[in-house]
Amino acid sequence: MNNKVAVYRKEHFNAAHRLNNPLWDDATNQKVFGKCNNPHYHGHNYELIVKLTGEPNEATGYVYDLKLLSDLINENVIEKFDHKNLNEDTAEFKNVNPTAENIVIVIYTILRAKIDLKFNLQIRLYETERNFVEYPAN
Repeated sequence: MNNKVAVYRKEHFNAAHRLNNPLWDDATNQKVFGKCNNPHYHGHNYELIVKLTGEPNEATGYVYDLKLLSDLINENVIEKFDHKNLNEDTAEFKNVNPTAENIVIVIYTILRAKIDLKFNLQIRLYETERNFVEYPAN
């Protein structure tokens, strides 16, 4: 019998970024990225939802201790990106355009390395109230 349960942890961080392709001229970057290409950057209040799916542990009843998950997210994601300029202050985005799509892939990669593979991991990142991305996509 499959008793898989999904558990979720919601966190948030604030960060600035600029969407820009250095291989393009200024006019092309402005046309493609619009306000998000502001050379002085702009910021978002990101909402991060981490979803883990697995079977509850017989002894604890937990799929995953959500306090431990929160600590893991804070130590490996929030402390790294909160109140940072993603383009300038983080190694992950020195050569990667910090779109929501790329940010969610980076966060997934960081957490996947820290969480046992027996758990299915999915990351949802809200850049705004109405714009969000998920990785991996199903």
